[in-house]
Amino acid sequence: MSDPIHIQFVCLGNICRSPLAKAVFRDKAQQAGLEEHFEISSSGTGSWHVGDKADDRMRRTAQRNDLSLEDHRASQFEAEDLARFDHIFVMDKSNLNDVLHLDEDDQHGGKVRLFREFDPKPDDYQVPDPYQGGREGFERVYEIVERTADMLLHRLADEYDLVDVGDEQEEAKE
Repeated sequence: MSDPIHIQFVCLGNICRSPLAKAVFRDKAQQAGLEEHFEISSSGTGSWHVGDKADDRMRRTAQRNDLSLEDHRASQFEAEDLARFDHIFVMDKSNLNDVLHLDEDDQHGGKVRLFREFDPKPDDYQVPDPYQGGREGFERVYEIVERTADMLLHRLADEYDLVDVGDEQEEAKE
């Protein structure tokens, strides 16, 4: 196997949206038998939650959907991450600006994209921050992340010519 594809999901504090995106994408890659092809992480543009667990409400939302965020500890996105990761998916336009601001030599902007560019229902291309809201906001974020992660996995599998689990099953039948 070649080197894994390094993916970073980024939000503001790394306690709600990006840890969920990491968990959902990892789960989808595992279900597709593609987990070995990816190294997946998340971070936030702000430093105030570094070391903290994911938000309780997001942990409960993940749990209701058979995912766990219990091992997550928030970290901050750093300029060095621009070179380290193959793809950086940000949750909103503010995160996009913050990450691109760290690219002082304008060398890595092509790998930084809004996560919802892959959403079949992209609305304004931003994953809303549920932090100030109630349960329904966290559920809405889960729905957005779930469908977007699915499309992102398919896109990356095509881009990197990864074996599709459906293809493997067909080959096994023959």
